[in-house]
Amino acid sequence: MAALETVFTTHQPDAVMHLAAESHVDRSIDGPGAFIQTNVIGTYNMLQASRAYWESKGKPEAFRFHHISTDEVFGSLGPTGQFTEQTPYDPRSPYSASKASSNHLVRAWAETYGLPVVITNCSNNYGPFHFPEKLIPVVILNALHGKPIPIYGKGENVRDWLYVEDLADALLLVLEKGALGRCYNIGGENEHSNLKMVQTICSILDKKLPADAPYESLIEYVTDRPGHDMRYAIDPTRIRDELGWRPSVTVEEGLETTVQWYLDNEAWWKPLLAREGVGTRLGKS
Repeated sequence: MAALETVFTTHQPDAVMHLAAESHVDRSIDGPGAFIQTNVIGTYNMLQASRAYWESKGKPEAFRFHHISTDEVFGSLGPTGQFTEQTPYDPRSPYSASKASSNHLVRAWAETYGLPVVITNCSNNYGPFHFPEKLIPVVILNALHGKPIPIYGKGENVRDWLYVEDLADALLLVLEKGALGRCYNIGGENEHSNLKMVQTICSILDKKLPADAPYESLIEYVTDRPGHDMRYAIDPTRIRDELGWRPSVTVEEGLETTVQWYLDNEAWWKPLLAREGVGTRLGKS
């Protein structure tokens, strides 16, 4: 808390965007304690520091605390339907439970202390600088090294994929123009199965960096993750109608850009491969 107080005093922010989180579901299965500490206790600390700063400044009306969360708090969908802002929370993993908890804290600080907040729940995002334990960078880097490309179960799990630059635009828009106390779901309007995403990446690599055999031949089906949610899909009507936002990048465009970025930036990702847990299967317990 002392460090946070120093940051607020030094930088005098007009707003707080709280994105910091443990976010890898597999890691949350193996080590849930870190997710409780970062996502729940960490959010509590951010709320308290923000509240103290806001009150010390006379509660300026322009101040905002923007909490960035995930669609995973809503649980798992069947083959039809979409998450809306009214969908009940139904988290299924230690990660999503910790994020649901943090969302509840933010709402409570708004109701109890009047802290001016907005909340966003976004779908799976991807793009440059994605840490190499997530699906898309794992596929790209394993393919480049001729290693098996693991796909959980049959690869039928569906996600709504959102390019990171589209997400950044949406987050700034909500910060600047979102209604206080309002939640906004941010979706890519790009539903694809994990298998389809992997096949698309392999096809892009076949064109950009041909190997002796198609990269798709490296696909290996592995034991599914415990409690693996089948499908996520977001209804973005609120953010589209109220704030005029919708995604501008298709999955095909986003993946093309992302693959090229990893090809061009080995100096960024290569040192990260030595990090604990990277390149090994987590979350099997």
